[in-house]
Amino acid sequence: MSAFDPDRIALNLANNFSDGVRVAGSGPGMPVLRPSDGRIHGELDCASADQVDAIVGNARSAFRRSGWAQADPRARMKVMRRWADLIEADAPLLAPLEAVGSTRTIGEILAWDLSYTAECLRFFAEFADKEGGAVLPTTPDKIGMTISEPYGVVAAIAPWNLPLVMAAWKIAPAIAAGNSVVLKPSEMTPFSVVRLAELAIEAGLPKGVFNIVQGDGATVGDPLCRHPAISKVSFTGSTRTGIAIMTACAQTGPKPVTLELGGKSPQIIFADAKDIAQSASIVARAIALNAGQVCVAGSRLLVQDRVMDEVIERITKSFEAHRIGPTWADDTTMGPIISEKQLAQIDGIVGRAISGGATVLTGGRRAPAPQEGSYYLPTVLTGLAQDSEAVQDEIFGPVLTVQSFSDEEEAYALANDSRYGLAAGVHTGDLNRALRATRALEAGTVWVNRYGRSNDFMLPTGGFKQSGIGKDLGREAYVANLKSKTALIQL
Repeated sequence: MSAFDPDRIALNLANNFSDGVRVAGSGPGMPVLRPSDGRIHGELDCASADQVDAIVGNARSAFRRSGWAQADPRARMKVMRRWADLIEADAPLLAPLEAVGSTRTIGEILAWDLSYTAECLRFFAEFADKEGGAVLPTTPDKIGMTISEPYGVVAAIAPWNLPLVMAAWKIAPAIAAGNSVVLKPSEMTPFSVVRLAELAIEAGLPKGVFNIVQGDGATVGDPLCRHPAISKVSFTGSTRTGIAIMTACAQTGPKPVTLELGGKSPQIIFADAKDIAQSASIVARAIALNAGQVCVAGSRLLVQDRVMDEVIERITKSFEAHRIGPTWADDTTMGPIISEKQLAQIDGIVGRAISGGATVLTGGRRAPAPQEGSYYLPTVLTGLAQDSEAVQDEIFGPVLTVQSFSDEEEAYALANDSRYGLAAGVHTGDLNRALRATRALEAGTVWVNRYGRSNDFMLPTGGFKQSGIGKDLGREAYVANLKSKTALIQL
């Protein structure tokens, strides 16, 4: 049994982290609500702009003096492996702490989030002694080479939808490469990552290498990005915020950025898919996961007209079978929306789609739930024009729009008619069509006969168009946390 009493989750009141210890914030306090029941989960002691400056300064000092960047790469690897082991061992404390204040159910966290977070640290730790510079060809009287060096202090800004997992994406490659990190988690899910930082110190990470500043974007995020000692910024979140971060980095650097931003990802089912029932199940899960609050959520379904009715019927039944409830219950299969504000945005888009002539096959409204909180029924919308808000804008909720197509050319035209290009899915039994689709679709990731990431950390992820620049995961993410120096030696 994994269920727990949310009122028994104790919180430490000091939730910034600097120089290896928790630090009380010197900025204004901020109430943090539990999305599952709308109650105040705790008071977040936010950092002030002056405190952001001090914590970045401590991180810079740690980069210069801790020896982490100059350490034997295998020594860095061993510390990160111990850190990963401690995360898994800390599941009885860390999993409820993550679940109580987020949209992730306790079952999902225990089954996937914690092990994925730990394995992400192990994966990037392995790069420490395997990725570096190169000796390059030149004339016999010279040696030309490139030397890889850490940037210094990297700012990481993580979203609220998968707090621990997304934090690991940011901090693991940066720290493995020898950088110090200042992480700003979302002010809506701020608590579990602080426990992550405490476990890092227990594993042997030098004080000041991993730091946390708490607060909102305007008070904490913006001065963090603009700080002269920050050498690189990595962010996952909305396209609008990503543009603001890129602007701040250009104005105060320029400094490199990695941005994983919004998505409106299509899932295409061709009539020749080998198992229509399985394809429909994959599509349903790809939008229902975390109540649709995932950047790569497959929120646009494009179905070949010959199998349209069967696919819709199966997805609708799947949606109606969900057990909606709080994150701390064992039988919950779909948790809450992060906040009332986000729920109102979802409901507003759905309401305007209905007013514009869309048909609701299931859902389309707030969900009745055993707890007070922010819940929305998984929703299927049909009869939408291609230029409608529901088709074009990221909803970030369990809302699936459905459109039909007659042939391959029309499918790709509909799929690519979006300002986003984060991910796409294709279901077909024709290998040639699958290969054509991977080239034709304007997306940073294309999944064929599946949808969603695996535990293959070597596969990078990132978007095209307004879905971002740069890559998380893979060798690309590690290399993005190193700067390259060229040396030419005359013999």
